[in-house]
Formats: sequence, structure tokens, C-alpha cells
Amino acid sequence: MFGVGCLLASVWVFVEALNASPTNQARIRKVSLTAAASMWLAFVFGGYWYVNFYKADKAVILKGPWPFAHNFFMESKEHLVIMLLLLVTYLPIVAATNLAPNKDARRMVLWVAGLIVMLTLMMEGHGAMIAMGVKMGLLAR
Repeated sequence: MFGVGCLLASVWVFVEALNASPTNQARIRKVSLTAAASMWLAFVFGGYWYVNFYKADKAVILKGPWPFAHNFFMESKEHLVIMLLLLVTYLPIVAATNLAPNKDARRMVLWVAGLIVMLTLMMEGHGAMIAMGVKMGLLAR
């Protein structure tokens, strides 16, 4: 839920930055902070779930017909989250710049928000593959 909130907020920042003006600068800053807060909340709650509950799912996945759901998708997701956290933390910093007259800062916001969108979509897809790996493992029993 929080990851999707980060995704939506990042898309919003991207669109607002395309049309940066003095009237939407405050909104860009607030929504970029929302994206960062959402991702950090997703990291905290997802990390809690991972530490406390993923061990059982991992065992089901590894004994099932889709062990790659853990071996590739969960392992890469564990590493992608670090890049995502860095980008989403940087977004409010760069969005604090006055984007209307500063084309370089606007371009940086667009790149960072775009990368966040791509990474969050990848993370959602990885999560779907992991969930399917658990389902396939349960069906194989």
C-alpha cells in the first residue's frame, strides 16, 4: 500500500515538474515529501514482515516448482530497495529548488521521479512473482 503511494506521488511530482511554475512549486515539494515518507513507511513495514514472516514463505518457495521466485526476484528486490530509498530521499532535496527558472534542477527532478516510478513498478512486479512462487509451492504439495 505504501509502495503504491510512493509510485503515485512520484508520478504526480513528474507531471508537476513538467509544468513547473511558481504556483505549483509548493505542491511539488509537499508531494515529493509524501513520496519519500510513503517509501520509508513501506520499507519499515515491509522489513518487519520480511524479518518476522518471510521465512515460512521462503521455505515453501524453495521446495516448490518456482525456486527462482526467491533466488532471483526476492534477492534482487532486497538490493533494489536500497537504490529506491536513496532516490526517494534525494527527491525532496532536489525538489526544494525553484524549478520554474532552473532547467537543470527541473531535469534532475524529472530523472529522479522517473527512476523512482520505474523502480517501484519493478518492485511491484517482483512482489507479484514472489507471491506467485508461494502459490505455486502450496499447489505442488
